[in-house]
Amino acid sequence: MSLNFEQARFNMIEQQIRPAEVLDYRVLDTIAATPRENFVPEDYRELAFSDINIPISDDEIMMKPIMEARLLQALDVQSSNKILEIGTGSGYFSALLATLGQRIDSIDIDPALQRQAQARLTAQGLSNVSLIEGDAAHGWDKGGSYDIIAITGSLPILPKSLKQKLTVTGRLVAIIGTAPAMEATLITRIADDQWSIDVLFETELPALKNAEQPQGFVF
Repeated sequence: MSLNFEQARFNMIEQQIRPAEVLDYRVLDTIAATPRENFVPEDYRELAFSDINIPISDDEIMMKPIMEARLLQALDVQSSNKILEIGTGSGYFSALLATLGQRIDSIDIDPALQRQAQARLTAQGLSNVSLIEGDAAHGWDKGGSYDIIAITGSLPILPKSLKQKLTVTGRLVAIIGTAPAMEATLITRIADDQWSIDVLFETELPALKNAEQPQGFVF
């Protein structure tokens, strides 16, 4: 018997996401309207709504639904916002951001993942996403300033240049630290030379490829 995806999506929202205090109706509506099952590898379609990280390549994962929803709520994406996403991955979080914002530049180092993501985003009818192959683990010097920056892999150290890419009032979310001490963090630019930092929750996520390591870090 095949999974009822609409029922599974409803259960994910009501049993996982709402209890995690994600109550922004725009976030909930966007998640309800975006077919997560179409953004996961075929072998994982029936696990698309489970509370797990889903592998999308040998060393990359798709975040748990709760984490995606909590980060999306923290970003408070507005319809006029220009967005930078670092780590396209499956394209699912890109789709959520693109639905809420004006346009998005999404960077990924893996061209194969980006080709798959492009096909999924096109099938979803999203034309405001520009997928760019590149390495943004140490920052991104193109595209000007952004209202929203979302980093979908962890970073032991957040490059200062990424904070500088924010517009004033712009918001950035990142998972910062090394296992097992990582924190989902919201950074808001409140003036030209001032940022506020709010720790949202503790978590764990694979690091972006080529991420800057703390001084003295040994593999």
